[in-house]
Amino acid sequence: MTTAAQPTAAQTTAPPTISAPQLVAQLAGPTPPVVLDASYLLEHPEFDGDYRSTDAREGFERAHVPGALYVDVARQFSDPRGSTHYTHPSPQAVVDELARLGIGEGAPVVVYDTTQTIFAARLWYLLRWVGVDARVLDGGLAAWTTAGQDVETGPTAPPAAVAPWSARETRAAWVTRTELVARATADERPLVCGLPAGSFAGTAVSRYSRRGRIPGSVNVSARALFAPDGTMLPAAEIAEAYHAAGVDGAEEVLLYCGGGISASANALTLAAIGIDSVRIYDGSLEEWSTDESLPLETDAETPGTAHAER
Repeated sequence: MTTAAQPTAAQTTAPPTISAPQLVAQLAGPTPPVVLDASYLLEHPEFDGDYRSTDAREGFERAHVPGALYVDVARQFSDPRGSTHYTHPSPQAVVDELARLGIGEGAPVVVYDTTQTIFAARLWYLLRWVGVDARVLDGGLAAWTTAGQDVETGPTAPPAAVAPWSARETRAAWVTRTELVARATADERPLVCGLPAGSFAGTAVSRYSRRGRIPGSVNVSARALFAPDGTMLPAAEIAEAYHAAGVDGAEEVLLYCGGGISASANALTLAAIGIDSVRIYDGSLEEWSTDESLPLETDAETPGTAHAER
């Protein structure tokens, strides 16, 4: 087996993140990126099936990177006809929303959030899927202010829309429930759950209708791959976490979580160590748990007290 940091033919070359000082320099350069704040709030569930969420626009208006635009991932970059909260839209719908935000074809984009990077990672994954030059601000707004940079307050004036362009799907990004149901037990591709250990074990309260994990999956908590200050852990530590779960980049990596959000942070951290051959199960446990015919494994039946994650 190769080590987690070794490249494969399907791996990325450009870093998926950008530091605050690098963003400052780019904003002062000849082709400044469009900055998007993708913060979104999920309440801690108090009982199984307790799903409460809201946008973070109020927090954005209290403080944001100067010139940034706020985007509601659940409303603007999810399919309202989908069966789950964050069903990905079509490539053209992604591009059309970008055009409404004044973002033209070929424009670079930097995404951040104030909610531990996972929603920024989700938007990054969608933009990357349709070929947008997108990166995530490592550490989010906290890293920006720690670097001594000023913030803006209040709402941002709506930008002028630009002409839409034809979308192109640049990579296979999604794995379906049907494909996972039919997945052979001998399939060597790792199936990684990005939820915390308690959710993976089924001992934590869940936002979804049933607790547990998809059989055959391994656990690499996306949240555990970020330091307390919100920045991504060093590449060697990320690689070791995946390698310990049997993920070395030799095979395509299949990712899931509760609703496709934490899994996007797994995709981001995998890209940071050079592993780009990944697909996300968009419906994740939100979809899987509603079908009583589909199995879920747990480590214990005793209700836990830890909160669930996206």
